[in-house]
Amino acid sequence: MVWTKSKGFNKSKIDSAGSILINEKSPVEEKEKALEILDNWRAIHRYPMHIFKKTLKRKSEKFDTKTLSVQRLKRLPSILKKLQRRYYGNKPTMKLSQMQDVAGCRAVMSNVALARKLYKEGYTQGDLKHKKINEKDYISYPKEDGYRSIHLIYRYKSNKRGKKDYNGLLIEIQIRSKLQHLWATAIETVDFFTRQAIKSNEGQKEWMDFFRLVSSAFAIIEKTPLVPNTPLNKKELYSQIKKKEKELEVIKIMEGWEQAVKVFKRVAKEKPDLQFFLLELDIVRGRLNLSGYTKNQEEEAISDYEKAEKRNQGKKEYDVVLVGADTTSDLEKAYPNYFVDTREFLINLQKVLDKA
Repeated sequence: MVWTKSKGFNKSKIDSAGSILINEKSPVEEKEKALEILDNWRAIHRYPMHIFKKTLKRKSEKFDTKTLSVQRLKRLPSILKKLQRRYYGNKPTMKLSQMQDVAGCRAVMSNVALARKLYKEGYTQGDLKHKKINEKDYISYPKEDGYRSIHLIYRYKSNKRGKKDYNGLLIEIQIRSKLQHLWATAIETVDFFTRQAIKSNEGQKEWMDFFRLVSSAFAIIEKTPLVPNTPLNKKELYSQIKKKEKELEVIKIMEGWEQAVKVFKRVAKEKPDLQFFLLELDIVRGRLNLSGYTKNQEEEAISDYEKAEKRNQGKKEYDVVLVGADTTSDLEKAYPNYFVDTREFLINLQKVLDKA
Protein backbone atom coordinates (compact mmCIF):
# COMPACT_ATOMS: atom_id res chain seq x y z
CA MET A 1 0.00 0.00 0.00
CA VAL A 2 1.22 3.49 -0.90
CA TRP A 3 1.07 5.82 2.12
CA THR A 4 0.43 9.56 1.80
CA LYS A 5 3.47 11.76 2.26
CA SER A 6 3.54 15.29 3.60
CA LYS A 7 3.36 18.04 0.98
CA GLY A 8 5.72 20.10 3.09
CA PHE A 9 3.19 22.25 4.91
CA ASN A 10 4.77 23.53 8.14
CA LYS A 11 2.91 23.80 11.45
CA SER A 12 2.25 27.50 10.90
CA LYS A 13 0.43 26.77 7.63
CA ILE A 14 -1.45 23.85 9.18
CA ASP A 15 -2.66 26.00 12.08
CA SER A 16 -3.56 28.80 9.69
CA ALA A 17 -5.61 26.36 7.60
CA GLY A 18 -7.62 25.39 10.64
CA SER A 19 -8.33 29.02 11.48
CA ILE A 20 -9.38 29.83 7.91
CA LEU A 21 -11.80 26.90 7.73
CA ILE A 22 -13.68 27.85 10.90
CA ASN A 23 -13.88 31.51 9.94
CA GLU A 24 -17.17 32.17 8.13
CA LYS A 25 -15.71 35.31 6.55
CA SER A 26 -12.80 33.48 4.86
CA PRO A 27 -12.83 33.80 1.03
CA VAL A 28 -13.74 30.66 -0.94
CA GLU A 29 -10.29 30.49 -2.56
CA GLU A 30 -8.58 30.57 0.84
CA LYS A 31 -10.90 27.87 2.18
CA GLU A 32 -10.16 25.60 -0.80
CA LYS A 33 -6.42 25.90 -0.21
CA ALA A 34 -6.88 25.45 3.54
CA LEU A 35 -8.94 22.30 2.93
CA GLU A 36 -6.14 20.88 0.77
CA ILE A 37 -3.68 21.46 3.62
CA LEU A 38 -5.99 19.90 6.22
CA ASP A 39 -6.71 16.89 4.00
CA ASN A 40 -2.99 16.24 3.58
CA TRP A 41 -2.33 16.73 7.30
CA ARG A 42 -5.03 14.22 8.17
CA ALA A 43 -3.99 11.74 5.46
CA ILE A 44 -0.35 11.51 6.58
CA HIS A 45 -1.59 10.17 9.91
CA ARG A 46 -2.78 7.00 8.19
CA TYR A 47 0.56 5.21 8.27
CA PRO A 48 1.40 5.71 11.96
CA MET A 49 -2.25 4.96 12.79
CA HIS A 50 -1.91 1.68 10.88
CA ILE A 51 1.22 0.77 12.87
CA PHE A 52 -0.41 1.53 16.24
CA LYS A 53 -3.55 -0.42 15.21
CA LYS A 54 -1.46 -3.53 14.36
CA THR A 55 0.27 -3.30 17.74
CA LEU A 56 -3.00 -2.73 19.58
CA LYS A 57 -4.60 -5.74 17.85
CA ARG A 58 -1.65 -7.97 18.76
CA LYS A 59 -1.55 -6.84 22.37
CA SER A 60 -5.33 -6.95 22.93
CA GLU A 61 -5.74 -10.43 21.41
CA LYS A 62 -3.05 -11.68 23.77
CA PHE A 63 -5.43 -11.00 26.68
CA ASP A 64 -8.86 -11.35 25.05
CA THR A 65 -9.71 -13.49 22.01
CA LYS A 66 -13.06 -11.68 21.67
CA THR A 67 -11.56 -8.19 21.57
CA LEU A 68 -12.59 -5.74 18.85
CA SER A 69 -9.93 -3.35 17.55
CA VAL A 70 -10.64 -0.56 15.06
CA GLN A 71 -8.97 2.54 13.71
CA ARG A 72 -10.35 5.84 12.45
CA LEU A 73 -9.35 9.23 11.10
CA LYS A 74 -11.33 12.09 12.62
CA ARG A 75 -13.99 13.35 10.21
CA LEU A 76 -13.64 16.88 8.86
CA PRO A 77 -16.84 18.19 10.56
CA SER A 78 -15.61 16.79 13.90
CA ILE A 79 -12.21 18.45 13.50
CA LEU A 80 -13.79 21.82 12.72
CA LYS A 81 -16.27 21.54 15.60
CA LYS A 82 -13.46 20.79 18.01
CA LEU A 83 -11.48 23.80 16.79
CA GLN A 84 -14.55 26.01 17.13
CA ARG A 85 -15.24 24.82 20.68
CA ARG A 86 -11.70 25.61 21.75
CA TYR A 87 -12.02 29.35 21.19
CA TYR A 88 -11.71 31.86 23.99
CA GLY A 89 -13.04 35.18 22.78
CA ASN A 90 -11.49 35.63 19.34
CA LYS A 91 -8.38 33.60 20.11
CA PRO A 92 -8.09 29.83 19.55
CA THR A 93 -7.03 27.81 22.59
CA MET A 94 -6.17 24.83 20.38
CA LYS A 95 -4.27 24.73 17.12
CA LEU A 96 -4.83 22.13 14.42
CA SER A 97 -1.24 20.89 14.64
CA GLN A 98 -1.71 20.25 18.38
CA MET A 99 -4.89 18.17 18.07
CA GLN A 100 -4.15 14.82 19.66
CA ASP A 101 -6.95 12.73 18.17
CA VAL A 102 -6.77 13.40 14.43
CA ALA A 103 -6.02 9.68 14.13
CA GLY A 104 -6.72 6.96 16.64
CA CYS A 105 -7.36 3.31 17.30
CA ARG A 106 -9.51 1.58 19.88
CA ALA A 107 -9.70 -1.76 21.61
CA VAL A 108 -13.00 -2.91 23.05
CA MET A 109 -12.34 -5.63 25.63
CA SER A 110 -14.91 -8.14 26.90
CA ASN A 111 -14.88 -6.68 30.42
CA VAL A 112 -13.28 -3.96 32.49
CA ALA A 113 -10.77 -6.33 34.10
CA LEU A 114 -9.34 -7.20 30.68
CA ALA A 115 -9.34 -3.52 29.67
CA ARG A 116 -7.22 -2.70 32.72
CA LYS A 117 -4.95 -5.70 32.04
CA LEU A 118 -4.29 -4.51 28.48
CA TYR A 119 -3.56 -1.00 29.75
CA LYS A 120 -1.25 -2.12 32.55
CA GLU A 121 0.64 -4.97 30.93
CA GLY A 122 0.46 -3.81 27.35
CA TYR A 123 1.06 -0.09 27.67
CA THR A 124 2.54 0.77 31.07
CA GLN A 125 4.91 -2.19 31.08
CA GLY A 126 5.04 -2.56 27.31
CA ASP A 127 7.85 -2.34 24.80
CA LEU A 128 6.64 0.56 22.68
CA LYS A 129 9.47 2.69 21.31
CA HIS A 130 7.12 5.60 20.65
CA LYS A 131 6.93 8.35 23.25
CA LYS A 132 3.83 8.49 25.43
CA ILE A 133 3.00 12.15 26.01
CA ASN A 134 -0.33 11.89 27.82
CA GLU A 135 -2.73 9.42 29.41
CA LYS A 136 -6.13 9.68 31.06
CA ASP A 137 -7.80 6.93 33.08
CA TYR A 138 -11.46 7.84 32.75
CA ILE A 139 -12.45 4.49 34.23
CA SER A 140 -10.92 5.29 37.61
CA TYR A 141 -11.89 8.94 37.24
CA PRO A 142 -15.02 9.17 35.04
CA LYS A 143 -15.74 12.41 33.22
CA GLU A 144 -18.58 14.58 34.50
CA ASP A 145 -20.63 13.64 31.42
CA GLY A 146 -20.32 9.93 32.22
CA TYR A 147 -17.64 9.03 29.69
CA ARG A 148 -15.46 6.11 30.84
CA SER A 149 -12.45 4.77 28.98
CA ILE A 150 -8.64 4.88 29.02
CA HIS A 151 -6.92 7.29 26.64
CA LEU A 152 -3.25 7.19 25.69
CA ILE A 153 -1.51 9.68 23.41
CA TYR A 154 1.72 8.69 21.65
CA ARG A 155 4.16 10.53 19.43
CA TYR A 156 5.21 8.31 16.53
CA LYS A 157 8.91 7.55 16.15
CA SER A 158 10.79 5.43 13.63
CA ASN A 159 14.37 5.10 12.44
CA LYS A 160 13.37 3.23 9.30
CA ARG A 161 14.14 4.75 5.94
CA GLY A 162 11.09 6.44 4.45
CA LYS A 163 9.20 6.31 7.73
CA LYS A 164 11.04 9.12 9.50
CA ASP A 165 8.79 11.55 7.63
CA TYR A 166 5.98 10.55 10.02
CA ASN A 167 7.98 11.15 13.18
CA GLY A 168 6.24 13.42 15.67
CA LEU A 169 2.67 12.72 14.55
CA LEU A 170 0.26 12.12 17.42
CA ILE A 171 -1.91 9.02 17.68
CA GLU A 172 -4.62 8.36 20.27
CA ILE A 173 -5.28 4.90 21.71
CA GLN A 174 -8.55 4.15 23.51
CA ILE A 175 -9.08 1.10 25.68
CA ARG A 176 -12.58 0.40 26.95
CA SER A 177 -14.82 -2.43 28.11
CA LYS A 178 -17.75 -3.72 26.07
CA LEU A 179 -20.22 -2.11 28.48
CA GLN A 180 -18.46 1.25 28.20
CA HIS A 181 -18.52 0.89 24.41
CA LEU A 182 -22.26 0.14 24.36
CA TRP A 183 -22.86 3.34 26.35
CA ALA A 184 -20.74 5.42 23.93
CA THR A 185 -22.41 3.87 20.86
CA ALA A 186 -25.86 4.64 22.29
CA ILE A 187 -24.88 8.31 22.58
CA GLU A 188 -23.67 8.33 18.96
CA THR A 189 -27.03 6.86 17.94
CA VAL A 190 -29.04 9.49 19.83
CA ASP A 191 -26.84 12.27 18.43
CA PHE A 192 -27.30 10.91 14.92
CA PHE A 193 -31.09 10.75 15.02
CA THR A 194 -31.83 13.82 17.14
CA ARG A 195 -29.06 16.04 15.71
CA GLN A 196 -27.76 16.72 19.16
CA ALA A 197 -24.14 16.77 20.29
CA ILE A 198 -24.32 14.91 23.59
CA LYS A 199 -20.87 13.54 22.86
CA SER A 200 -19.55 17.12 22.88
CA ASN A 201 -21.59 18.15 25.94
CA GLU A 202 -23.91 20.21 23.75
CA GLY A 203 -27.05 18.09 23.92
CA GLN A 204 -30.43 18.47 25.59
CA LYS A 205 -30.14 18.41 29.36
CA GLU A 206 -32.65 15.57 29.75
CA TRP A 207 -30.67 13.25 27.48
CA MET A 208 -27.32 14.25 28.97
CA ASP A 209 -28.61 13.62 32.51
CA PHE A 210 -30.00 10.25 31.45
CA PHE A 211 -26.67 9.05 30.06
CA ARG A 212 -24.74 10.31 33.08
CA LEU A 213 -27.00 8.30 35.37
CA VAL A 214 -26.82 5.18 33.19
CA SER A 215 -23.03 5.41 33.13
CA SER A 216 -22.99 5.28 36.93
CA ALA A 217 -25.31 2.26 36.88
CA PHE A 218 -22.93 0.53 34.45
CA ALA A 219 -20.02 1.49 36.71
CA ILE A 220 -21.77 -0.29 39.58
CA ILE A 221 -22.01 -3.43 37.42
CA GLU A 222 -18.28 -3.16 36.71
CA LYS A 223 -17.46 -2.30 40.33
CA THR A 224 -15.65 0.89 39.32
CA PRO A 225 -16.02 4.51 40.55
CA LEU A 226 -19.30 6.28 39.83
CA VAL A 227 -19.73 9.37 37.71
CA PRO A 228 -19.32 12.60 39.72
CA ASN A 229 -22.52 14.22 40.99
CA THR A 230 -24.73 11.16 40.52
CA PRO A 231 -26.56 9.45 43.43
CA LEU A 232 -24.38 7.23 45.61
CA ASN A 233 -27.47 5.35 46.80
CA LYS A 234 -28.27 2.59 44.33
CA LYS A 235 -32.04 2.74 44.80
CA GLU A 236 -32.06 6.50 44.23
CA LEU A 237 -29.85 6.11 41.15
CA TYR A 238 -32.03 3.40 39.61
CA SER A 239 -35.18 5.36 40.45
CA GLN A 240 -33.88 8.46 38.64
CA ILE A 241 -32.91 6.39 35.59
CA LYS A 242 -36.37 4.82 35.47
CA LYS A 243 -37.99 8.25 35.67
CA LYS A 244 -35.79 9.67 32.89
CA GLU A 245 -36.32 6.63 30.67
CA LYS A 246 -40.09 6.98 31.03
CA GLU A 247 -40.00 10.70 30.25
CA LEU A 248 -37.80 10.26 27.18
CA GLU A 249 -39.27 6.92 26.04
CA VAL A 250 -35.70 5.79 25.44
CA ILE A 251 -36.33 2.11 24.78
CA LYS A 252 -39.28 2.62 22.43
CA ILE A 253 -37.50 5.38 20.53
CA MET A 254 -34.22 3.49 20.10
CA GLU A 255 -36.06 0.33 19.03
CA GLY A 256 -37.91 2.47 16.48
CA TRP A 257 -34.66 3.92 15.16
CA GLU A 258 -33.20 0.45 14.86
CA GLN A 259 -36.09 -0.62 12.67
CA ALA A 260 -35.84 2.64 10.73
CA VAL A 261 -32.21 2.00 9.76
CA LYS A 262 -33.16 -1.45 8.48
CA VAL A 263 -35.86 0.14 6.34
CA PHE A 264 -33.45 2.85 5.12
CA LYS A 265 -31.01 0.16 4.00
CA ARG A 266 -33.65 -1.87 2.17
CA VAL A 267 -35.28 1.08 0.42
CA ALA A 268 -31.91 2.65 -0.49
CA LYS A 269 -30.87 -0.65 -2.06
CA GLU A 270 -34.09 -0.97 -4.03
CA LYS A 271 -34.17 2.71 -5.04
CA PRO A 272 -30.57 4.04 -5.17
CA ASP A 273 -31.76 7.38 -6.59
CA LEU A 274 -33.28 8.29 -3.20
CA GLN A 275 -30.90 10.47 -1.18
CA PHE A 276 -33.08 11.68 1.71
CA PHE A 277 -35.51 9.95 4.03
CA LEU A 278 -38.16 11.53 6.24
CA LEU A 279 -38.97 9.34 9.21
CA GLU A 280 -42.18 9.77 11.22
CA LEU A 281 -42.24 7.33 14.12
CA ASP A 282 -45.37 6.70 16.18
CA ILE A 283 -43.71 5.56 19.41
CA VAL A 284 -46.89 4.40 21.15
CA ARG A 285 -48.26 2.30 18.28
CA GLY A 286 -44.85 1.29 16.95
CA ARG A 287 -45.66 2.54 13.45
CA LEU A 288 -43.14 3.90 10.98
CA ASN A 289 -43.96 6.21 8.07
CA LEU A 290 -41.07 6.69 5.63
CA SER A 291 -40.89 9.11 2.70
CA GLY A 292 -38.00 9.09 0.21
CA TYR A 293 -36.64 11.97 -1.85
CA THR A 294 -34.15 12.26 -4.71
CA LYS A 295 -31.21 14.66 -4.70
CA ASN A 296 -33.25 17.17 -6.71
CA GLN A 297 -36.03 17.05 -4.11
CA GLU A 298 -33.88 18.23 -1.20
CA GLU A 299 -35.89 21.45 -0.73
CA GLU A 300 -39.14 19.48 -0.76
CA ALA A 301 -37.69 17.09 1.83
CA ILE A 302 -36.72 19.97 4.11
CA SER A 303 -40.12 21.61 3.67
CA ASP A 304 -41.95 18.35 4.49
CA TYR A 305 -39.69 17.86 7.49
CA GLU A 306 -40.53 21.31 8.84
CA LYS A 307 -44.26 20.67 8.32
CA ALA A 308 -44.03 17.31 10.12
CA GLU A 309 -42.21 18.93 13.02
CA LYS A 310 -44.89 21.60 13.38
CA ARG A 311 -47.65 18.99 13.02
CA ASN A 312 -46.19 16.86 15.80
CA GLN A 313 -44.87 19.66 18.00
CA GLY A 314 -45.45 18.91 21.66
CA LYS A 315 -46.46 15.31 20.95
CA LYS A 316 -44.05 13.08 22.85
CA GLU A 317 -45.47 10.00 21.17
CA TYR A 318 -44.12 11.11 17.79
CA ASP A 319 -40.54 11.37 16.60
CA VAL A 320 -39.62 13.11 13.33
CA VAL A 321 -36.20 12.77 11.68
CA LEU A 322 -34.76 13.72 8.29
CA VAL A 323 -31.59 11.86 7.33
CA GLY A 324 -29.47 11.39 4.22
CA ALA A 325 -28.68 8.00 2.72
CA ASP A 326 -24.98 8.76 3.01
CA THR A 327 -25.26 9.54 6.72
CA THR A 328 -26.86 6.17 7.47
CA SER A 329 -23.94 4.62 5.62
CA ASP A 330 -21.53 6.69 7.73
CA LEU A 331 -23.21 5.41 10.88
CA GLU A 332 -22.68 1.81 9.81
CA LYS A 333 -19.05 2.45 8.85
CA ALA A 334 -18.31 4.00 12.23
CA TYR A 335 -20.22 1.31 14.09
CA PRO A 336 -20.20 -1.94 12.06
CA ASN A 337 -21.93 -3.75 14.92
CA TYR A 338 -24.56 -1.01 15.24
CA PHE A 339 -27.60 -3.30 15.48
CA VAL A 340 -25.99 -5.70 17.96
CA ASP A 341 -24.62 -2.85 20.08
CA THR A 342 -27.96 -1.01 20.18
CA ARG A 343 -29.77 -4.18 21.21
CA GLU A 344 -27.19 -5.02 23.87
CA PHE A 345 -27.33 -1.49 25.30
CA LEU A 346 -31.11 -1.76 25.65
CA ILE A 347 -30.80 -5.20 27.26
CA ASN A 348 -28.37 -3.82 29.86
CA LEU A 349 -30.54 -0.74 30.36
CA GLN A 350 -33.55 -2.98 31.03
CA LYS A 351 -31.54 -4.86 33.67
CA VAL A 352 -30.95 -1.56 35.44
CA LEU A 353 -34.63 -0.59 35.18
CA ASP A 354 -35.64 -3.93 36.65
CA LYS A 355 -33.72 -3.03 39.80
CA ALA A 356 -35.61 0.22 40.34
